[in-house]
Amino acid sequence: MDAPAGPGSLLLAATPLGDVRDASTRLVDALRTADVVAAEDTRRVRALATALEVTPAGRVVSYYEGVEAAREPLLLDALREGRTVLLVTDAGMPSVSDPGYRLVSACIAEALPVTCLPGPSAVTTALAVSGLPSDRFCFDGFPPRKSGERRRWYGRLVAEQRTCVYFEAPHRLADSLADAVRVLGGERRAAVCRELTKTYEEVRRGPLAELADWAAEGVRGEITVVLDGAAEAAPADPAELVGQVEQRAAAGVRLKDAVAEVAELAGVRKKELYDAVLTARATSE
Repeated sequence: MDAPAGPGSLLLAATPLGDVRDASTRLVDALRTADVVAAEDTRRVRALATALEVTPAGRVVSYYEGVEAAREPLLLDALREGRTVLLVTDAGMPSVSDPGYRLVSACIAEALPVTCLPGPSAVTTALAVSGLPSDRFCFDGFPPRKSGERRRWYGRLVAEQRTCVYFEAPHRLADSLADAVRVLGGERRAAVCRELTKTYEEVRRGPLAELADWAAEGVRGEITVVLDGAAEAAPADPAELVGQVEQRAAAGVRLKDAVAEVAELAGVRKKELYDAVLTARATSE
């Protein structure tokens, strides 16, 4: 078994999403030997250690979004003194929509060693079980909380050809998927992955409209959504892009900005597309 990185290193360690048996032997070693364990939730990491039958030898400190800035000097001092700092979050990989990025950046700025103990990730787990193309994908964090901003966020995915993975809060899932239907259309394929690796794991696959109807009844647990990419289009006639512009406009994007976005993605001239939109509007009146 590989030994943990030497003294003075920041160790980013992936923790189980739900099933404790997914913990790596390197994580167990690191919990046992690290000088400092920085945890998003100290209660959860102690429960994890108990389940793994390991007792942390080092100091356990909290490291969540609200205290990242305040904890940074303490952790950097420990690293400068040659100590090993283990950073863990509640589940999955630190810094992936969880605390960690700030501390990693600070370590890199001071040339302090940073390494990773790989393991579970909700992003790649959901992608793998979604049944959607996985050769090219992007991860986009959490959608905005407000509907108008969220529709504009979905608007940027109208022509995205890569599969997109993102997280969503369970109490916002129904509204979020309803916004996705309005902007992307009800036929776009997606998968909603709930409670991955846990007792009540559930993966719902289908068109967005169907998933939005299901979510309207209420959903609980940790949610990861996988959204199919847009179909690859042949070189577009500006008249054929009017719908994409109008989708963005309906989501609250200024017409000028919507035209610019679509024109850039499609490789057509903005003026030609703008004229096509005006012509289509005049025809429909």
